[in-house]
Amino acid sequence: MRMIRDVLRLRLEAGLSERRAARSLGVPRSTVQDYCARFRASGLTWPLATALTDGALEDALFARATTPSSATRPLPEWAVIAQEKQQKGVTVWLLWHEYRAREPAGYSYSQFAVHYRQWRATIDPVMRQEYRAGERLFVDYAGLTVDIVDATTGEIREAQIFVAALGASNYTFAEATWTQSLPDGIASHVRMLEFFGGVTALLIPDNLKAGVTYASYYAPEINATYAEFATHYGTAVLPTRVAAPRDKAKVETAVQIVERELLAPLRHHRFTSLAELNEALRERVEALNDRPFQKLPGTRRSRFAETDRPALRPLPATRYEYAEWRTAKVNIDYHIAVEKHCYSVPYTLVRATVDVRLTATMCEILHQGTRVAAHVRRQTPGGYSTDPAHRPKSHARHVEWTPSRLVRWGESIGVATGAVVAHILEQKPHPEQGYRACLGLLSLGKRYGDARLEAAAQRAQTTGAMTYRSLHSILKLGLDQSPPETMEATTNLPATHDNVRGAAYFAASASLPLFGVE
Repeated sequence: MRMIRDVLRLRLEAGLSERRAARSLGVPRSTVQDYCARFRASGLTWPLATALTDGALEDALFARATTPSSATRPLPEWAVIAQEKQQKGVTVWLLWHEYRAREPAGYSYSQFAVHYRQWRATIDPVMRQEYRAGERLFVDYAGLTVDIVDATTGEIREAQIFVAALGASNYTFAEATWTQSLPDGIASHVRMLEFFGGVTALLIPDNLKAGVTYASYYAPEINATYAEFATHYGTAVLPTRVAAPRDKAKVETAVQIVERELLAPLRHHRFTSLAELNEALRERVEALNDRPFQKLPGTRRSRFAETDRPALRPLPATRYEYAEWRTAKVNIDYHIAVEKHCYSVPYTLVRATVDVRLTATMCEILHQGTRVAAHVRRQTPGGYSTDPAHRPKSHARHVEWTPSRLVRWGESIGVATGAVVAHILEQKPHPEQGYRACLGLLSLGKRYGDARLEAAAQRAQTTGAMTYRSLHSILKLGLDQSPPETMEATTNLPATHDNVRGAAYFAASASLPLFGVE
């Protein structure tokens, strides 16, 4: 312990300050303070006795307290410690304090932590991970599928298996759906939360293609429908990292258990409906959750009741209604096109970009988070759903496009084009519903030129087909550049002619026998 002797020499013999002694020896000032304090408490005097060895000096300054051997120290029930640690706010430090309160002669904190880690190393790797009660819910799809045979046609379809597991208790849910698409996935999520009877703080998906638009560790992008689902239930979606199986070890093991213990035993069973398969899965999931753990006390169900269930957030009063989200730009006719059907919005939003929320029955339109229109969802291609309240008033001077302006634009190209524009607007229940077709004519004028557009309009007037499609077909086929078809003059034959037999001939023939037989 030469350093201790040097510290004492510089302080007690050379009279250096603590700061200068520390700087001279290249050690922290706190070390100099500690050595000097221990020297004063030891009862030794300076200078030190010649016979005092370094070992004796160390023993005098750093007296080791006698502690009971490891064999005689009481050990806690590590499984209980692990279960307690899953409670919110509970730490190893707190559990050690409670342990020492029960066992004053027990292990120090450092040894307590070491023994706890050693015990956890003997547990299954998935059980080894620590999750707070009610914090995380892992979801994924199994790699195996189950064949379902149509009893009528004999067609075979593959059912997908959706699997979920709670982080703290390993309580498991599984069901079959036809696809892994967004509608089926969201429906499985809804039934999953109802099965658990509550909501966790975090939802951990395995970067499901239907739910995660962009997989990234730092800034993942969640599908708008998936995000709305999470908002409805008051949870947050935190996708796992790509190619990071440890992030989802809990559900990976749950999937493996489902495949081995639920699906494999059913491989010879012939299912004829999705409901029949789900009934078989439901029975086996219940048995899985009631099966005792091998190295931990209790079952998945008992641990769920003790840990996760009390910590889950309550379900909302209403069930989530599946909805798809899209964006659309408002046309000059103050309508947006969704699945080839047009829905109106307030005319003040012309050319604005809006969000569209589609449910099974409704089409809701939002602008900057505020709902501006709602319509019954229609499946009629080319149809219009127009709210009269969305139409511009006649005195709205700021409205850029009006029927009269479109007609004037058509007449600037030619009389026939102006007539076609007026005809298109007159054929609609609301003139604004013809704006798109008129814009189409404007596009044709830019593509083929005003002269050809006018010629096409003249030909359309002749045939009576005064529509955008008709003019587009005429221009595409080049019919506007060929002379109009003319009907040949009809030649009227004379009433009397050598080859005309007349009525008298047919009257006489009526009295003759048929085929010469009387």
